[in-house]
Amino acid sequence: MNANIDKIINDIVSTYVSKPSDLDNVTLDLARKIIHKVEEKAKEMGVKAVVAVADRGGRTIAVECMDDSYIASYDIAVNKAYTCVSLKMSTKKLSTLAQPGQSLYGIQFTNNGKIVIFGGGEPLCVNGKVIGAVGVSGGSEEQDTLLGAYAKDVFNNLI
Repeated sequence: MNANIDKIINDIVSTYVSKPSDLDNVTLDLARKIIHKVEEKAKEMGVKAVVAVADRGGRTIAVECMDDSYIASYDIAVNKAYTCVSLKMSTKKLSTLAQPGQSLYGIQFTNNGKIVIFGGGEPLCVNGKVIGAVGVSGGSEEQDTLLGAYAKDVFNNLI
C-alpha cells in the first residue's frame, strides 16, 4: 500500500514540477552552485580563479572573483563563457581550430575581441542543446581547462 501512495505522489510531483532535464537556460541558482563548487576545487589547486557563467544568449548571469585573483581574469572568464555559447564549443577545442592554417585562424580578432582561443571555457548542454556556458580564468591554461571541465561535470551532476 505504501508503494502505491509513493507512486501516486511521485506521479503528481513529476507532473507539476519542472524536471532539470527540461532546462532550456542556465538559472542564477544553478550558476551560483557551479561557481561555488569550482571555487572550492580552485582553492584545493592553489588557483585564485574568476568563474563566470553565461546564459544561452551569451549574457553573463553570475561571476565571482576569488580573493586576490588577477584583474584581467574577470574579462577573460566572461569572454570564455561568451565564446562557448557563441560558437557552441569549448575554448580548448576552438584553440586547435584557431591555429595558423586551420579553418578558424584569426577568429579571436572578431566580435570586438570577445572570442577567447585558449582553454577554460565549456558549453553547458542539455539534450545536445547549449543552454549556457562557464568560463574560468586565473591559473595556467592547463589549470583553467581542468577547472572548466570540472564545472561542466558539476553542471551535469546537478541537472
